[in-house]
Amino acid sequence: MTSAAPPGRLIGQGRAADVYEIDDDKVLRRYRIEADVADEAKLMSYLHSAGFPVPCIYSAEGTDMIMARVRGIDLLSDLAKHPWRAVAYGAILARMHDQLHEIEAPPWLRRPLGEGDRIMHLDLHPGNVMLTQDGPVVIDWSNGSAGPPGADVAMAYLIMRTSEVGDLVSPLIRTIAGLVRGQVIRRFEASVSADPGPYLAPVARLRLTDRNTRPSEAAKLQQIIDRHGVGT
Repeated sequence: MTSAAPPGRLIGQGRAADVYEIDDDKVLRRYRIEADVADEAKLMSYLHSAGFPVPCIYSAEGTDMIMARVRGIDLLSDLAKHPWRAVAYGAILARMHDQLHEIEAPPWLRRPLGEGDRIMHLDLHPGNVMLTQDGPVVIDWSNGSAGPPGADVAMAYLIMRTSEVGDLVSPLIRTIAGLVRGQVIRRFEASVSADPGPYLAPVARLRLTDRNTRPSEAAKLQQIIDRHGVGT
């Protein structure tokens, strides 16, 4: 499967993976980097069984995963068209975190941040929440782990604070990106249940190990470690 030509047109692209159309109901998500999707698919199936909104998985092998097609737009892309929705989308992001953190992690899930028995997405920012006619759906579970909810919230906060503006908004609203981003973050922080404060430094260190973290982002993360890392 992994070495085969893509089955259809490219319809989505992230930092590490591409999404191809198979038909009206299915897509292929293929990593461009060395990866094994088995654990990601297993977690998504577990979450689907628990009632959390994720795409249904049909098959997974090597760098390829075939899953249900999610029709809609992600919060980030919709903000490019409707920046006045920033506050509402911050609240939606908080609600998805809270809903996820109600689910107990299975024993086989990795624990990169030590103790904690809740499922963490560790990449749950506006770009990974799809708005569909059936409600929000969370995608991209490659970093899925077990741990404390506050660490998951800290990761979302750090991603939104440190990611390059070009990745967060379209050129249409680039000049007001700081304002829009700030509104999303403030509502997210005010609405989410878990406290990210104690986890900012250790999560920033974990973020630095991500091969997709860019030098400019790494510099911002190091500043956060220097500010919050005493005693951690």
